Amino acid sequence: MVNCDRLRSTLVKSWSTELFVEDSLSPCTLTQLFFITAAIFVEPIAADVILLLDKIKPALQGSAANAELSYWNASLPLCLWRGLRWSAGGAATALRCEDDPAVSSNLSLSSDPSLHLLSIRLPAAALAGSLPPELGQFSYLESLYLGVNSLIGPIPLELGNAPALANLDLAGNILEGALPPSIWNLCDRLVSLRLHGNKLSGTVPDPAEPSTNCDKLKILDLGNNRLQGPFPKFIAEFRDLVELDLSSNSFFGSVPGSLAGLSKIERLNLSYNNFTGPLPESFRKSRFTAEAFQGNNLVICGPSTVGKCGSTSGLTSRSIAGIVIGSLAGAVVLASVSFVWVQARKRRNMGRKANGEEGLVFEEDGTDGGDGKLMVFQGGEHLTLEDVLNATGQVMEKTSYGAVYKARLVDGGHISLRLLREGSCKYQAECVPVIRQLGRVRHENLSALRAFYQGKRGEKLLIYDYHRNRTLHDLLHDSRAGKPLLNWTRRHKIALGVARGLAHLHAGLETPITHGNVRSKNVLVDEFFVPRLIEFGLEKLMVPAVADEVVSAARSDGYKAPELQKMKKCNARTDVYAFGILLLEILIGKKPGKGTGRDGDGVDLPSLVKVAVLEEATMEVFDAEVLKGVRSPTEEGLVQALRLAMGCCAPVASVRPDMNEVVKQLEENRPRNRSALYSPTDRSESGTPF
Repeated sequence: MVNCDRLRSTLVKSWSTELFVEDSLSPCTLTQLFFITAAIFVEPIAADVILLLDKIKPALQGSAANAELSYWNASLPLCLWRGLRWSAGGAATALRCEDDPAVSSNLSLSSDPSLHLLSIRLPAAALAGSLPPELGQFSYLESLYLGVNSLIGPIPLELGNAPALANLDLAGNILEGALPPSIWNLCDRLVSLRLHGNKLSGTVPDPAEPSTNCDKLKILDLGNNRLQGPFPKFIAEFRDLVELDLSSNSFFGSVPGSLAGLSKIERLNLSYNNFTGPLPESFRKSRFTAEAFQGNNLVICGPSTVGKCGSTSGLTSRSIAGIVIGSLAGAVVLASVSFVWVQARKRRNMGRKANGEEGLVFEEDGTDGGDGKLMVFQGGEHLTLEDVLNATGQVMEKTSYGAVYKARLVDGGHISLRLLREGSCKYQAECVPVIRQLGRVRHENLSALRAFYQGKRGEKLLIYDYHRNRTLHDLLHDSRAGKPLLNWTRRHKIALGVARGLAHLHAGLETPITHGNVRSKNVLVDEFFVPRLIEFGLEKLMVPAVADEVVSAARSDGYKAPELQKMKKCNARTDVYAFGILLLEILIGKKPGKGTGRDGDGVDLPSLVKVAVLEEATMEVFDAEVLKGVRSPTEEGLVQALRLAMGCCAPVASVRPDMNEVVKQLEENRPRNRSALYSPTDRSESGTPF
């Protein structure tokens, strides 16, 4: 191959010399040869075109060819190069390729030295490379949209040197490392910065100039990364912010009161971090609701709560309503039940417990205990008499643990009430510590316990948020019209979310919790395919007879680990087994069980896979909907997921992976093309919205 450096030094004209000088000799690619010879024998080539083909394209596509980037080809007119906008003649306005046939078919545009790149827009383009530092060399680049790809590696420091960059979207990739401090060099023109859903870590760096205020920045989204440290207080100086998302990170400490002064902000999300303490007084009149702060250890104040902000007790001097179960008469006949919320006659502000019971907001008794006892956890502060005087409920389902109700509050909101079956629960002295532990659990893939009520006759009620979602079981097995398409991209997101929730229960808490009842019916899925596990930890509340009943049901449904035949007590390894069955259910689309699969009964999924492997028909076990749009099951992570599921279902408990390892493997084998994640309206048939 021709030595590129020697050819350059001999042939390249002075206008392009600095573009081609490198530190070491390297062979010439065909693209480089084309432009070097074009520069000498035809006309000079625009610097941005050379930079794009020489550096940007190879870095973005990685080791494998990419369909979108294949259009970045010297044999095609620039207007046909996918995802790009250009300007020429020194103007900042884009070339109107679609309006002028002479422009769209012009092969000589690349020779215009005044040609400049304005934007790169390739979301969900299956890019699997990395971000090249040369992106910072484009003088006119205004927008860079590379979200929902599989880009890896760090965000290059040089990106902050792009003199015109105003919109940067790298969300939904696998970028890691620290956020470069040079990113704030863009502040004088930055309008939107979206880095949601990567693996960025470390603290958010301060701007080099203390007076930096990013006065044009409208959107700042750093959510769902691994960032940590105290709240970046300089962000509260970004006065034009309309959207701020720092959710699902590991930020800690207090939330600054100056944040409430951002008058233009319409969406704030600080949920699922480690923020502590009371919110400042300035939030009392803010329009932010408790949802913006859920999943932290904060004392919430604002329009949905009552009393003086800044009280470390979490209570107020004003009355806080009790919640009592009303009469259940007629519930069986009418399939609904009315719950009457009666104001407690006497309340005692217990505050946060002196012994450090994190997450417990307050606890109160009625007069002489006659009205029962209410225990409220973070996120349940809105359950006051002023907000809900009456609530009507409807029976949704019966479970081994009791009945589940959907209750409607006076303000139109809903909550989910789980009435534990009479005689199913242990004595109060054994129940209360478990309840307090469950009330502290906060994770985006786990349904949060908001309150617990025990009546004077011993009735026990668990109060959760109500989610207008279908269960994973319904999405997989319901044949009615209107069901969303469940391609592999969406199923992978659901499986990964469930795995993360279980990993948090097993390894993310001071005292680990066993779910004990992992199954598709206990996974709620929202319209963006974010899953939430329900019914976790309830086994610890049950008397042995009811716990055995739950295990028996798991056996009939195919989720029961073999060792439960003897030990009859669930643990982390039995949860892993049940997750393996769940993952097989997601991949194969059939109900698990011990039947033949006919007439809607369940089938032994591990045995089904073993037979298919022996018959060399592995691809035939996958659900047809999973394979839609998948070119290579291996490259898309399907085969790896099947192998992982079988490993989780290993008959010997000790060889099963733990849930952290499961999460790691699912993260490392993501689908390459994840564009379908953001099309929640795609459905298998026309019908009612999801």
